[in-house]
Amino acid sequence: MVIHNNVQKTLTYILNPDKTDDRILTSALNCMTEPELAYTQMKAVYEQYARRRYDTPPQKNGKSAIKAIHYIMSFADSEDVTPELAHKIGKAFAKNMFGNDVQVVIATHINASHIHNHILINSYSLSGKKYYDNQTTLRKMRETTNGVCRAFGVTPALNFENKGRSISYYEWECKKKGTSWKEHIRNAIDSLIPAINSFDELMSELERRGFTIKRDKYIYIKAPGQQRSVSLWRLGEDYTEESLNARILWRMVGGGNAIEHFSSSEIERAYISVIGEVRILAEQGNKIKRRANNNTPYGVKNDLDIFRLSAQLTVINRDRIASIEELKYRIDKQTAEYKALQEQLSQKLLEQEKVQALIEQSEYYFENADKSDLSAEDNNCLEICKSSMQANDINSPNDIISLRERNSKLLSDINALKNSLANKKNKLVRYIDIRDTYNEISRGDYISKLVEEEKFRREKERQKESQKTKKKKGSR
Repeated sequence: MVIHNNVQKTLTYILNPDKTDDRILTSALNCMTEPELAYTQMKAVYEQYARRRYDTPPQKNGKSAIKAIHYIMSFADSEDVTPELAHKIGKAFAKNMFGNDVQVVIATHINASHIHNHILINSYSLSGKKYYDNQTTLRKMRETTNGVCRAFGVTPALNFENKGRSISYYEWECKKKGTSWKEHIRNAIDSLIPAINSFDELMSELERRGFTIKRDKYIYIKAPGQQRSVSLWRLGEDYTEESLNARILWRMVGGGNAIEHFSSSEIERAYISVIGEVRILAEQGNKIKRRANNNTPYGVKNDLDIFRLSAQLTVINRDRIASIEELKYRIDKQTAEYKALQEQLSQKLLEQEKVQALIEQSEYYFENADKSDLSAEDNNCLEICKSSMQANDINSPNDIISLRERNSKLLSDINALKNSLANKKNKLVRYIDIRDTYNEISRGDYISKLVEEEKFRREKERQKESQKTKKKKGSR
């Protein structure tokens, strides 16, 4: 939405400490995150290029000047976007959409029922570029939103794709050679699995390599140069989301490790029994063939379900989990510790970004303050840097040394927190997977589910064969 009237009022609203976790979830480019300072800095740039006052009231008749543009970026509850992730997406959107010389404030609000970003830009950039809000910018905004959201593994709120693209030379060449797109995607997934720690990380890494991921009822993937997407489940039983999750989650644990059982608990006995039943189903060919290792042929020793159950039993014994009640207690404890680490990391990340920005502003100021041949854009930058330094008591180049030391310490703390979070998340997700699997086992649902899956697969195969037979008879 465009702002014709009081920009300061809007800044005060979106930068409200009660809505942004005491302004921890706020960032800015080429201005400050305090409403008064941000307004003053935007006012100076606007009045220089617009040749009119920033606080001029809108005209009663005729078209009023646009002083700022205000965007709101919301996320679906189903995406489970954290405040930190929402803020990162907002910053990435602003940078990709407007570049580096825009004056922009990004604020993530967490007080409402859903997390959302407020993004406000000055209608003039530091170099005098005028920003507009029209159909062209709307199109670019949608494209940018889609790209940024996909890069962070979040389904875009705006579905907007370019239409009418002709087939690429690469795709034509693949068709000519008879190369299978599905096989190309399978190979890419198999090559990544040994080096990643989660399904979301797998999807993000594929996107970084040029693959397009679309999350809907199913997950669709498209290779670079491919014209049409294919759903994961069409790649085969080894590549469904459930199979990929199991391959990744239990890869580091390993299945069937010979370790000493610490007790003959009910949960351990249930696992030993069901592993035996699954082995029989696999030997008799009465369950879906899913491989734990896609580089070797399928067999009982390479069955993903047996591998997963054996790996879970390994963790049960290794971590001395004596009962399902104890497991649930550990899940609650790990969840609380994980959330606490997330909050620490969020605060450290935002603090480090602000310190880094202050270092860059201070360095720029001391390098250019004595120059007399600066452009209007450079002078605007100097004024913004000066006000930032004054607000943070930066008076000489020596003060930058302590800022760099502080920044280095923050980066070290961030790396340590990220490692702790990754380890904590892996343990938590494995515990949850064991809990859910044990619940299925104790209800008697685990084996019946495997049997029903195979029956359903065979019925689909019969239907396909029947359709093929009918087509052949009809063509005679």
